[in-house]
Amino acid sequence: MSAAPLIDIKDLRIRFHGDDGRVTHAVDSIDLSVAHGATLGLVGESGCGKSVTSLAIMGLLPKQSAEISGAIRFDGFDLLKTSDQTLRDLRGNRLAMIFQEPMTSLNPSLTIGEQIIETILRHRGGARRSARERAIELLRRVHIPSPERRIDEYPHKLSGGMRQRVMIAMALACDPRLLIADEPTTALDVTLQAQILELMRELKAASGAAIILITHDLGVVAEVCDEVAVMYAGEIVERAPVDELFSKPQHPYTVGLLGSIPRLDHRADQLATIEGMVPNMAQPPAGCRFAARCPFVRDVCTRAPPPLVEVSPGHLSRCIRAPLELLVS
Repeated sequence: MSAAPLIDIKDLRIRFHGDDGRVTHAVDSIDLSVAHGATLGLVGESGCGKSVTSLAIMGLLPKQSAEISGAIRFDGFDLLKTSDQTLRDLRGNRLAMIFQEPMTSLNPSLTIGEQIIETILRHRGGARRSARERAIELLRRVHIPSPERRIDEYPHKLSGGMRQRVMIAMALACDPRLLIADEPTTALDVTLQAQILELMRELKAASGAAIILITHDLGVVAEVCDEVAVMYAGEIVERAPVDELFSKPQHPYTVGLLGSIPRLDHRADQLATIEGMVPNMAQPPAGCRFAARCPFVRDVCTRAPPPLVEVSPGHLSRCIRAPLELLVS
């Protein structure tokens, strides 16, 4: 009998109500789970619902405009039903997040040390001196040089890569059981990107934390993830172990994503693209949401939403024509 997952998301639906009465279906019937110590990659193009899903887990969506239903079970709590006080106790403690843009996530009026120390004192208590020593150790752990000096610097004095390391240090301050990393390598050059990914591997090995890595970069997914969930237009369209997904993708959208990656061993005049536009999520289509862009579409695809079904052990696809090998053989 397999152990219960650390986080288990069931039928998560998120709708945003605009001032003009418009309702946007941002996330629709998501089922996800992450085991203890595992790394799940959540991938898809901008606007597909990745970051909204992570903000729902953290309890950071605006209550006045976001309508959320379903269940998010984490460490004995249903995060959608627990109190605001309990959520505040969990955030930064057992549940932590690295936000997409560190310059806007860090407080420019406080030193980086003050921001890390605040997290430690809020959740762990103790003496301020001990919290400062812990903050210096965290900065050293994420490979920031001269942490004894850097701890008293303000965010604007640090490079983008250094600020991202500070965000990681802050997220790890209380040894969380689940770490959500939202595009942690965006806007970093390839050298810094490699360093951040290596750092995440080191920290996972040292702490045993589970990680949800949100990205649009499949190369990053291949580097650090155990399993991948592909999102399109608010739905999970494919989920599989990372090696299986890269070798045998079973949804046309995933095939398109993989085909658009430049390859050193293949010369082409133009990069492959996925033609068409994403659907209007204020009025989502009745059938498959990828049908208008799909090379394998049939009339039946536009009539009813396809279910997410298992096409091989541990490999799920939301495509009625899977397995796709039969279509191209």
